[in-house]
Amino acid sequence: MSNSELLNILENRFQTHMDRHKGLEWENVRKRLESDAEKLRSLGEMERTGGEPDVVGQDGETGEYIFYDCSAETPQGRRNTCYDPAGQEQREKKGVHPEGNAVGMAASMGIEILTEEQYRELQKLGEFDIKTSTWVKTPPDIRKLGGALFMDRRYGNVFVYHNSAPSFYSSRGFRGALRV
Repeated sequence: MSNSELLNILENRFQTHMDRHKGLEWENVRKRLESDAEKLRSLGEMERTGGEPDVVGQDGETGEYIFYDCSAETPQGRRNTCYDPAGQEQREKKGVHPEGNAVGMAASMGIEILTEEQYRELQKLGEFDIKTSTWVKTPPDIRKLGGALFMDRRYGNVFVYHNSAPSFYSSRGFRGALRV
């Protein structure tokens, strides 16, 4: 997809979901995007993998626009992933091959995995992950013990859970954040 096609998609989504970014103007976002080819590439990867990225705010200090994956369910092109490279390696030693790992895929896309706090912010903008779940950034003390965190929305509430980092499921992927 060309940059102009991507910008058109992002503009349409921005205009359709004005409630996600009250007080922000698309032309200012567009100018920032057009001046940073690497961030535009990252947004293209978010879009290509089904994330439907959209602006969810602006940093008051830096002026950066904040994008999150806003697809209704965890992005289709990022499911069946272990949490991180170590988890993937552990799984593959057993002869089982996931699609990849969330931490590594996010890094290759130039984005960050949502934190628990960011995920809760996203859920204030709508109802996401009603049928799927999303890996979130896991604190080092939990990861050191072999665990990883994921979240979803069920029964009208947002939940945080734990699993082993090598685990992967067809309904679990990851959402990303990008600052432009």
